[in-house]
Amino acid sequence: MSAHPSIFDTTYRAFLFDMDGTILTSIAAAERVWTTWAVRHGVDVERFLPTIHGARAIDTIQRLGLPGVDAEAEAAWITDAEIEDVDGVEEVAGAGRFLKSLPTHQWAIVTSAPRTLALRRMAAAGIPEPDVLITAEDVNLGKPDPAGYLLAARRLGVPIGDCLVFEDATVGIQAAEAAGADLVIVTATHEQPIETVHGTLAGYEAVRVRVNAESLISLHPA
Repeated sequence: MSAHPSIFDTTYRAFLFDMDGTILTSIAAAERVWTTWAVRHGVDVERFLPTIHGARAIDTIQRLGLPGVDAEAEAAWITDAEIEDVDGVEEVAGAGRFLKSLPTHQWAIVTSAPRTLALRRMAAAGIPEPDVLITAEDVNLGKPDPAGYLLAARRLGVPIGDCLVFEDATVGIQAAEAAGADLVIVTATHEQPIETVHGTLAGYEAVRVRVNAESLISLHPA
């Protein structure tokens, strides 16, 4: 863990979590589905797979600019295939316990996945469903646009500047930065070290939540 002391010293009104790679891991399942799709469309799998993480499927497909491809229909195929394949989807160490320790009205999940897929993966990993769940259908622009994080804060009724975002992927980090939230990077699913100005968190077993008399929440070493 390399979380900045300022993160531990700061109280927040809410915590906002990315899903894939941050509170659960679905990398193997996602890459199986996307590999099948990429081969079918003649896309270089090795170069393509690193680009899929953290972004909406429709945005990933549109970025390729493949001629004659209906991005909406292909994104729907991806979603259906990922709903069917949750083999190996599991929580990031300690995430379920950590989320259950939070006041229910003071946290949200902001994911690039469609709602049906998000709920399927959360159930497979034993992740509790939050009161506020922002998914691909809730925004016109996906990450790195900040819309999802801004919407989550608004639905929780708190200023985005009073939120701490937990992220793992580049586009999500950019979205949180653009939103104006504090940020901690979860590295549990990273194969390579990440260079970042933000604090990092290897997993949730090393931290706990404290709620003060004003109902503000803060992150502390376990």
